[in-house]
Amino acid sequence: MTSDPTGLPVLVIGAGPIGLAAAARLLENGLEPLVLEAGPSAATAVRSWSHVRLFSPWSELVDPAAEKLLTPTGWTRPDGAAYPTGGDWVWQYLQPLADALADRIRFDSRVTGVARAGRDRIVDAGRDEQPFTVHLQHADGTEERLLAAAVIDASGTWGTPNPLGANGLPALGERAAADRVSYRIPDLDDPAVRARHAGRRTAVVGTGASAFTALAALAELAKQEPGTHAVWVLRRGITGSTYGGGSADQLPARGALGQRAKAAVEDGHATALTGFRTAALEPAPDGRLVLVAEDGHRSEPVDQVVVLTGLRPDLGFLTELRLGLDDRLQAPTALAPLVDPNQHSCGTVYPHGANELAHPERDVYLVGMKSYGRAPTFLALTGYEQVRSVAAALAGDHEAAARVELTLPETGVCGGAGLYDEPEPSNSGGCCSTSPVPQLITLGAPSSGGSCSPASGCS
Repeated sequence: MTSDPTGLPVLVIGAGPIGLAAAARLLENGLEPLVLEAGPSAATAVRSWSHVRLFSPWSELVDPAAEKLLTPTGWTRPDGAAYPTGGDWVWQYLQPLADALADRIRFDSRVTGVARAGRDRIVDAGRDEQPFTVHLQHADGTEERLLAAAVIDASGTWGTPNPLGANGLPALGERAAADRVSYRIPDLDDPAVRARHAGRRTAVVGTGASAFTALAALAELAKQEPGTHAVWVLRRGITGSTYGGGSADQLPARGALGQRAKAAVEDGHATALTGFRTAALEPAPDGRLVLVAEDGHRSEPVDQVVVLTGLRPDLGFLTELRLGLDDRLQAPTALAPLVDPNQHSCGTVYPHGANELAHPERDVYLVGMKSYGRAPTFLALTGYEQVRSVAAALAGDHEAAARVELTLPETGVCGGAGLYDEPEPSNSGGCCSTSPVPQLITLGAPSSGGSCSPASGCS
């Protein structure tokens, strides 16, 4: 799309960090955005984890085009070296940016479908000449249809966490135990949440930054509330890289977070259950819950289960568009090999933009966390660069769109760089690529069976 003769806006789905940045970039390129947000306010998802501290500093969390839009309003850029919480990110940057965009954002507007006007996905004739038709449902249940010149889907993956089951489906009994299963990092400052974990045993399932955050928080709670304990459930064994890059991580806060999780285990506040692929969740005789592995091994009884096994994209409202997605990661076909956790170098992503994000359906782009499908390691910096390139491409500046520059902080391990734990690679090249026998281990003690001991490392 090099021009907009119809006068239609570029529709952006989602008023989170990347969606708001996309709107700022479109304005910078002379295009008119319309942002549709399902929630009642900007950055609805971020608000729900406002208690979590990011491991990216402010210097990596502000989009340059957004800053240009904010500066005339009297906005002051936060200290670049500081690490905000999700709440800080909202109130010091995302909400002011939404205010600056004003009526270019419509809240309580959930997108239920996107298609070419008058064309379902099988019709070829005149397809590219038709605008997009976008179906909405508002909070009061009313429906609406809009037309758009292009569509940028920045709706993220927050609403669709991966289930407990190791096969990608809910574990047997997972739905029945819904009142004791959570897919979010617990906010232990909330009295109701604190009461569910204080003096109780909590299973934490996952091996990424979110699991580390949960383990560290529960360890602090254990120091105040006797009887509080975490059972850390890992599908693989523990190796020298399990806890992240440590001092070698170019995101120091991420490295420190891994070390806090390690300390939780070493200090006895958490017990690691390795090589455990959950198949079922069953009631124990005492009314608590027992996790059952695919090979029949059983966990000790726990009171709560916190599932932090990654996220996946919701593609249901895009079924009438011709998307080119990798059949494993559900990421754009050209992008998938660059972010595949089975292949790519962790903490590094090949520079990418509009070309890698394009689909057979012209002028449709999935950006931000949604563009990564089920792959981990997404950073805000990645999304900001994506929308810079996409906005330039939609404005017809293909030279600027191709001029993608992206350098991500490196880490020594394959760890998620987002809020949530990464899905386990199906073909890890590390020393623990085979499924170890489930076992409880103590850090520093020799392990048995097929799992990797902490000292073994990976060659």
